[in-house]
Amino acid sequence: MSGPTRRGLIAGAAALGGVMLTGAPAAAGVPSKEGVRESPVILPDDPRYEDLVLRRTNERFFPRPGSFRLPTTTEQVVRAVQDAVRAGKRVTVRSGGHCYENFVGAGAEVVIDMSAMRQVTFDRRRTAFMIEPGASLWTVYERLYLGWGVTIPGGQCGGVAAGGHIQGGGYGALSRQLGSVVDYLYAVEVVVVDRAGRARAVVATREPDDANRDLWWAHTGGGGGNFGVVTRYWMRTPEATGDDPTRLLPRPPAVTLETTIAWSWDAMTEESFHRLLRNYGQWHERHSAPDSPYASLFSLLPITRRNPGADPGAFAMVTALDGTLPDADRLLRDHVAEVTDGVPGTITVQPPRRLPWLAGVKAQSLGQADEAGMHKLKAAYLRKSFTDAQIATAYTYLTSADHQNETAMLLLVSYGGKVNAVAPDATAMPQRDSIMKAVYVVIWTDPDREQANLDWIRRWYAAMYADTGGVPVPSSVNDGSYINYPDVDTTDPRWNTSGVPWHTLYYKDNYRRLQRVKARWDPRDLFHHAMSITLPR
Repeated sequence: MSGPTRRGLIAGAAALGGVMLTGAPAAAGVPSKEGVRESPVILPDDPRYEDLVLRRTNERFFPRPGSFRLPTTTEQVVRAVQDAVRAGKRVTVRSGGHCYENFVGAGAEVVIDMSAMRQVTFDRRRTAFMIEPGASLWTVYERLYLGWGVTIPGGQCGGVAAGGHIQGGGYGALSRQLGSVVDYLYAVEVVVVDRAGRARAVVATREPDDANRDLWWAHTGGGGGNFGVVTRYWMRTPEATGDDPTRLLPRPPAVTLETTIAWSWDAMTEESFHRLLRNYGQWHERHSAPDSPYASLFSLLPITRRNPGADPGAFAMVTALDGTLPDADRLLRDHVAEVTDGVPGTITVQPPRRLPWLAGVKAQSLGQADEAGMHKLKAAYLRKSFTDAQIATAYTYLTSADHQNETAMLLLVSYGGKVNAVAPDATAMPQRDSIMKAVYVVIWTDPDREQANLDWIRRWYAAMYADTGGVPVPSSVNDGSYINYPDVDTTDPRWNTSGVPWHTLYYKDNYRRLQRVKARWDPRDLFHHAMSITLPR
């Protein structure tokens, strides 16, 4: 069987807003009249400008603002934001450059690039771990684990930065066992702008008596680009006490047990495809409670589209769990048996193996180069397995020969577990009873094929949710979508015919509360994009 490599499968799955100053400041900045060193200002004639234009993953979008600002301190961010406000410039913010829509570049006159702020340290004063927004997830994992033996349950794409990932309600391979990243957010520092146009840094914590607690809450799943510029996060387990840093965040499993199995499209009929997706979904229905013995098991099932040529290709499932469990081998074996029951043509690509935890993370982590390309992504939460009609639709679009594209896939991702032990209104992220995430991706390299690819994935997504107006309106099966996978089509009545506004899909009943936070902390609506929180009317 010819098919994708294990890393290629994971890579495919993941692909799933200053004033212009005179002179060319040095990398460290130049002193201002107030004594605060200015962040570098990169203008279009600076050779560094084009490198900053290219520092993003979705090659559909090329931000070309009047200038980039590259701060290294909170004070420099305050100054950069203040300069933009005084000059009447539209300002946007970028951390890792992984936004799936054009929220950073669209209309931006100043882009504050946070990539130089990437420290990960333990703050003894707050007895919490401080993470700057430009730190990549791989950097966060490496420093937390090697330094203190702890971690946060973030995503697998190592090049993603903490900045947008955390505030959007990040999740990853440990989330079923440990919960969402935002469940560990203790405090956040945000540069905000008041009604008078004054920029300042505010620290908001989860402490019940904190007057700024609403700003903290808004960053537990409210998404980026809404309230201000995050300059620091502090992370700590809610119930943790004392000042020993090795006890203030969870410890990951010392060893990961993982395996990869695959199927050739040659051996996959519509009946066996239906059986596979039904098995996979029903397994998650049975094993996604917070106290499940399978809470540590995380699985990715990226189903790449059948090739129309002589070799139809293959797709695979990657599964990992806590290898230190006394019955880990049996749990993994039973999981594979349940998912593959009655599905012919199953082939083991990677037999079960144990890896030290950090080595396992690195093996499955992606860098920016792995995620390059032009792409469009749509997503949904699943409370239950796909319906029979949805599975039939998925099969039709993944096997049809009516459209030629280089890569398209349906990605099913394990979810639930400890994530679902938190109340929907405890954080801004309301989806707290889902068991999987479904991600629809199309990738291309020829710019002339963009419209054809967009039309195709729009039709597919609309067909998957035909019973609810073309979008995953919360129901017994669907539960809206994830704001870190934004899709501007949900704001378009041509593609969202449900009568349900886009923000209900992402925030549900939490949206009105987010609007009140917006009114308090960004009353001028300085920070906005195509899917930002709007001011209340």
